[in-house]
This record gives sequence, C-alpha cells and structure tokens, in this order.
Amino acid sequence: MSTVKVNPLAGKPAPPGLLTHVPRLLTAYFELQPDASVPAQQVSFGTSGHRGSAFDRAFNEWHVLAISQAICEYRKSQGITGPLFLGIDTHALSAAALASALEVLAANAVDVMIAERDEYTPTPAVSRAIVVYNRGRTTGLADGIVVTPSHNPPQDGGFKYNPPNGGPADTDVTGWIQNRANELLKAEVAGVKRVSYDKAMKAATTHRYDFLNNYVGDLASVIDFEVIRGSSLKVGVDPLGGAGVHYWPAIAEAYRFNLEVLNREVDPTFRFMTVDWDGKIRMDPSSPNAMQSLIHLKDRFDVAFACDTDHDRHGIVTRSAGLMQPNQYLAVAIDYLYKSRTGWKAGTGVGKTAVSSQMIDRVTARLGRRLYEAPVGFKWFVSGLVDGSLGFGGEESAGATFLQFDGGVWSTDKDGLIPGLLAAEMTARTGRDPGNAYRDLTREFGEPVFERVDAPATKEQKQILKKLAPEQVRSTELAGEKITQILNKAPGNGAPLDGLKVLTEHGWFAARPSGTEEIYKIYAESFLGTGHLSRLIEEAQKLVSDCFAAAGARAR
Repeated sequence: MSTVKVNPLAGKPAPPGLLTHVPRLLTAYFELQPDASVPAQQVSFGTSGHRGSAFDRAFNEWHVLAISQAICEYRKSQGITGPLFLGIDTHALSAAALASALEVLAANAVDVMIAERDEYTPTPAVSRAIVVYNRGRTTGLADGIVVTPSHNPPQDGGFKYNPPNGGPADTDVTGWIQNRANELLKAEVAGVKRVSYDKAMKAATTHRYDFLNNYVGDLASVIDFEVIRGSSLKVGVDPLGGAGVHYWPAIAEAYRFNLEVLNREVDPTFRFMTVDWDGKIRMDPSSPNAMQSLIHLKDRFDVAFACDTDHDRHGIVTRSAGLMQPNQYLAVAIDYLYKSRTGWKAGTGVGKTAVSSQMIDRVTARLGRRLYEAPVGFKWFVSGLVDGSLGFGGEESAGATFLQFDGGVWSTDKDGLIPGLLAAEMTARTGRDPGNAYRDLTREFGEPVFERVDAPATKEQKQILKKLAPEQVRSTELAGEKITQILNKAPGNGAPLDGLKVLTEHGWFAARPSGTEEIYKIYAESFLGTGHLSRLIEEAQKLVSDCFAAAGARAR
C-alpha cells in the first residue's frame, strides 16, 4: 500500500541534534537574499499563504517586505481602508517577520492593530477580530495578516492574508499579491516603502488590540460552558508551544471549569515535541507521532485536546479511543452540533471537502441536512458561514469552525480552540466521550478506513492530473466494484477539484497534484476494510498512471 518509510525517531523526544539553531536562522532571515529567478526562492502562495525556511532562501526579510508592500497596494486597489489586524505565532521567524511587515505597513500609512503586550495571536483570533469589526459595515472594512507557517517545522516561517471576509484569501487575491511581490523581489525590493522599526512602533497608525480578551470573552456565544462547569469533567489541553499558550489559562479562569494546561512553555526550537513520522519536528495535532506526550496521558483526563502552532487545527484525545483521526471527530462533531444547536436555521447545511470521509455524508443525510462538498481549501466555506447557509465547515486535515448558538458567524477561518472545547461540552452533556460517540456511528453506518499516500509525478504529469476529465478514465470497475461516479468538479459548487475523484458503493479515492512537491496525493476510503483499501490505493495509482501514459502518447 504505502511506501512511506517511518523514521526511527518517530514518536520519540526530539534529540538535541535535531533542534534548530535559532541565532543562525535569524541571521539567515536578515542576511540571505532570495534569487527571484529561482522558483523555489520566489513568493508562492499555497492554500495557506507563503511558507519556507530562511536557510533555503525561501522565507527571508525580502519576501516579507515584498508581500507586505503588495498587500498595501492590493488594499488600495480594492478600497480597503479599515484597520489591518496583525497576529503572529510562536515560530522563531514570526516576531522578526512581524517587525519587517510593520515597517512597510507604517510607511504605507495603514492602520495596524497589533496585540496588547506583544501577545501571540491564534489565526482564529485574527479572523474573529475582522468578522466583529466588519459586522454591519459596508465601507472602511478591516482585513488581516497572520505570520505563521501553521504546523510546519521550527525553521520555517509563514505569511498569510485574510481579506475583509475574515477567511483565507481566494486565489484571485493571492495570485495578485504573489505576482506583485515577485516583481518587487526582481527589483531587489526597490519599490518597497519602509520606515525604521522604531518609527513604525511610534507611528500614529500603529495601535494595540486586545485579541486575547476579546476572543475569550466571546466564546460563550459558541460553546456551552455552563454544562461543562456543571459537570465533574477533568479536561486537559496541550498548546504544543503555540499561539494559544496564554489563551487556555484565560479560558479556564473566565469560565471556571477544570482545565489543566499541560505545557505553558514557549521555545522556538520546540524541544518538548516528540518527532513526527519523517524525523522532523512538526506541531501537528492530528499526528500520532507528534502527539505522543498527550496520548500517554489520555487516562488522566475525561477528554483532552491540542492545537497546532497558530491554533487553527485541533487534535482530540479520548480515554476510549486515544487520538481520534480528524475525519472521525468531524463526523461526531457534526452529529452533535446539528442536534444541539436549536438556534440554527433548518436549512443550514454541512460543509466538507472532497477528500473528507463519507461518514460525514451518511451522518448528514440522517440528520436531514444539505451536504456542501467543496474542493480542498477552507476558503470555499467562507461565504456559507457568513450568510448562515453553512453551520459547519471542516477539512480532513483537522481544520474546522462552526456558527454561534444564534446562527451568527463565529469565525471564517479554521479555529482549533472551539472543536476542543466542543469535545468537552459533548462529553459533559452526553456522558460519553467523542471516541464512544464515533463507535456508535460505526455501528449505525459501518466502519470506514482511510489513508492518504503520496506518489511521484513530474511537473508535466501534475498538469495532466489537474486537467483530467471523467471521460478520460476508461476503467468501469475499481477494487471489485462498479464505478458509480467520476468527478473533476466539486458537487457543492462546481469548482474544479484540480484532480479526480472516483466513487463506488463502498469506497472512493481522490487524486490531486501537490502544489509544492513533485508528487501527487491519493486519498482513499473503504467501508469494506483494510484489504479493500489496499486494492483501492493500488488500482488508483494504476488508473492515474494509465491516464499519464495516454496523455503522453497523445502528446507524441
């Protein structure tokens, strides 16, 4: 099935030799300039902004200066004149990148809101601030920047832009910003307006905003803390050294329930992490290897959870099941939310991506709700969350958010905090943890097995896969079952999947090219067990290879 080799260090404490040398990393950020003619050193916005390591000349000061100037010019072109909410996570390069960005934003006279006491800022706190500020406004709208590479290794930096809807920027926006930033890189940032950091901090356009208390104070509109507080639950959380490290104690104090914050340490080397599957330190709350410390403590708590570095992803650990797979918890959360949120409209649908579990489809159908299946990328859920036509949006990569009790929008970007708190709420209300709840779903709908694997693909092959049409697939069967549907567009909105999804009665696979590596990704799920899943993946690879060969023959 998968040919991925697991590193011998996987799941073990990070050895000293694996730790990032932070002074050298910061030196590389300021002193190494990218070569704009080298693709790997250009600005490249993926699904969650520009990311890379300063050591590789992929995330350096010039990148941040160029992107920040491009954002200023984009704002001006769109008439965005409100404040820009600026947040950072705990990666070593984030504070330096914030300083670089602020120098440019101040020089362009952009009103910037930075955190009180230079607090770290989760992505959902920035999204929430934008949503709240823009509520009821039609002009003078706010937007935001989050300096984060998400759960990436410690040597990486990242930079993402959230427009006035508060969610991830769409490709038309990121494409514009990316192209303009690369023009500035080619000119060796000669077109960047900039003042000194000291002047930027003292500028009349630089303001402070209490992200932490505003976010924490509003949480009761989306989580039932009374039912948690009225229970005897013991709840644990590991911030994984991320941006929510000070949010969790504030949440426990504000809502007075038994929440133990297991690790309050912030260390840019993330030396307290256990090593991920590939031998790298990665703050991924959905990875069993990265989550070993919390998994070992599962019997100490009724329910526990963790978030990645910018706190837009969640990992749920239960006594009954240990670390839940993201797809499993999404299904449980949907089942619970649509039964308990009586303030949501009857027509409020369920948002999932095309590579998320069909368990979600089955739960949604039983609930009598509309399923909205979109391509990969959280941006596809934003408008539905804003107008209330979607109550929940979730991705198989452990990102989700949902509406307030009254059906109003909470956040339009992924929020890792509220799924964790929801796990405590549902355990308190039902007396069963999410692991037990998922077992109930499998008894009702069957037990799926899911896997994602990577396969090699050239740039040319990735382009072929991206443009494949259903009629190019000549197979009529997959893993012993008749193919019932072949999709290259999402059923929910007709947007391109940038790949292919093939379905049978008891299984499916989706194949899509990687945006950054010479590989394509296969997602597969079976309701008939691991043997059937193995066949699905094997035949999916053959089907895609046959399409590559046929396209190559036509080209010759």
